[in-house]
Amino acid sequence: MNITIYDVAREANVSMATVSRVVNGNPNVKPATRKKVLNTIERLGYRPNAVARGLASKKTTTVGVIIPDISSIFFSELARGIDDIATMYKYNIILSNSDQNKDKELRLINTMFEKQVDGLVYMGATISEEHVQQLKTSPVPVALAATIDSSETIPSVNIDYEQAAYEATSLLIENGTKHPIYVSGEEESAVNEKKYAGYVKAIKESNKEVNEEYIIAADFSYESGIEAANQIINIKDYPKAIFVATDEMALGVIHGLQDNGINVPEDVEVVGFDNTRLATMVRPTLSTVVQPMYDIGAVAMRLLTKFMNKENVEEQNVVLPHQIVKRNSTK
Repeated sequence: MNITIYDVAREANVSMATVSRVVNGNPNVKPATRKKVLNTIERLGYRPNAVARGLASKKTTTVGVIIPDISSIFFSELARGIDDIATMYKYNIILSNSDQNKDKELRLINTMFEKQVDGLVYMGATISEEHVQQLKTSPVPVALAATIDSSETIPSVNIDYEQAAYEATSLLIENGTKHPIYVSGEEESAVNEKKYAGYVKAIKESNKEVNEEYIIAADFSYESGIEAANQIINIKDYPKAIFVATDEMALGVIHGLQDNGINVPEDVEVVGFDNTRLATMVRPTLSTVVQPMYDIGAVAMRLLTKFMNKENVEEQNVVLPHQIVKRNSTK
């Protein structure tokens, strides 16, 4: 049988209001009474009903988090940053996996609102007009993490993806390859567009023209990186440097090259993007763009707490710093 606040009040011989004050940490309770109520709660095994408390306070102290793929190292590190800050500010999170499926994303957003979360952190590849409309009409604050809303109407935390891709491509050019290959994500998203723009900018500065044959679309997976490597080695006189849009694909590229007897970086240089743990697990270790995934998640959650608590927010679209870390996949 579920133990209720009525049971605790009856057993402790106090009012329900007194039990409620003890549970909620209200200081206006005599020490002896507080001790009696706490002892009764422990003896009966009472657990406060979060839903009922939420209805009374109009807050559930719960934040919804929608993530594309919880199995991804990239998104799991973001989620850890969100959870740590949520815990610090005494919020619980409800985590849902969207599988980067638009219909599921829109359905999950509605589900979170129906659960009366106090706020929502959203991560997704593409922010369509439908996403923007649904999030703009949200009854609670929303923050995007590692996700760009081109209209800049939804608060967000990102890095400068275009500049980061430009710097990564420029590194390979400076190392002697005039027109590096780019292994990009195949889906259309604002983040991918900015990475592509940074790559093109670096190529045009060096080479004036972009060779479309040197742009390989992949699906962000390790396996697609291997497939990309096989495509690359079939290009006649292919460039000896490759910029890859994610670390996971970069590992696939490196292993695909090695499977074909091509050494990295002696024969071909490779630069990734994200600086996930994978970058130091591969051999040779991966030169990559450092995207501070944990920090993006943490800052997004902190931004959300400011909106939920009606604190002053000076900048709702936060751009965190990035850097290039050189390891053994480049010369």
